[in-house]
Amino acid sequence: MTTPALIGDIGGTNARFALVMPGSVELQSIETLPCARYAGLVEAIRAYLEQVGAEAPREACLAFACPVHEDWVKMTNNDWAFSKKAVAHELGLSNFKVINDFTAQALGIPHIDTKDLVKIGDGEAEVRRPRLIIGPGTGLGVAGLIPSQRHWIPLTTEGGHATFAPTDQRERQLLDYFRARYGRVSIERLLCGQGLLDLYLAHAALLNVTASYNTPAEVTGAARAGDRVAREALLRFIKILGSCAGDAALTLGALGGVYLCGGITPRLVEWLPRSDFRRAFADKGRLSAYNAGIPTWVVTAPWTGLLGAAEALHNEEVT
Repeated sequence: MTTPALIGDIGGTNARFALVMPGSVELQSIETLPCARYAGLVEAIRAYLEQVGAEAPREACLAFACPVHEDWVKMTNNDWAFSKKAVAHELGLSNFKVINDFTAQALGIPHIDTKDLVKIGDGEAEVRRPRLIIGPGTGLGVAGLIPSQRHWIPLTTEGGHATFAPTDQRERQLLDYFRARYGRVSIERLLCGQGLLDLYLAHAALLNVTASYNTPAEVTGAARAGDRVAREALLRFIKILGSCAGDAALTLGALGGVYLCGGITPRLVEWLPRSDFRRAFADKGRLSAYNAGIPTWVVTAPWTGLLGAAEALHNEEVT
């Protein structure tokens, strides 16, 4: 009997695992484990296998929210660190692929049903042209998807760590606020869960009001309830996301469309159409018409990264 392969999508907060049969992307025994509950990767994998009653796999493909090009992998937004070779040896894996989490998001996109895509604004995708996958969660992920003769080829990037560029007076004030706190200000400093909270705290400071909320969820809830400062912060978050997604779309030439993934954007679907997201996305001077023609979608499918990791397991374009 064939042993299922282990598939994983590990972020700063949660580790999602599933099993797949060789050559398939049909996910089985999906479970989500809080990273903070386990000392490291091996402990989390063993807990998952015990939880679902699975035998030790021979193959695995795991996606991580951090650079993974060297043997030693240190996660950016949690304390896990490991050697790929040591993990493969400890778990008895004959095939162990480690990929970036947004590489997995990218590879999962072709497997997503259209019912799990919410279009924001206008634009039409050109067939077999590059696609951009971007989205905030614990951090900000950015990846590309390039067509080839046989497969989609993922383009792994660390674009979330590019430098934040303000586009108006308020954003210049925000840059000064973030620079005083963090030094260099990357896009990810603003476009992530902590970034949303920091944007709220910055707006409160700039407007000289007392901050009342302490978590990103509280800020979002307050914005929905009509709190002026929280609403301004959330709409600014979305506007900056639009601007940065537009820059990345220009850089990649993403005429195949832009897909908004991650843990935050699906929760903001009702805000995006009435925000400045598309205006900021297309506001690119002489190339504004170029960007205005690129479609943007929010991906609401819950397991895109797991689907991508399953695709990567035997995709020879992914090393």
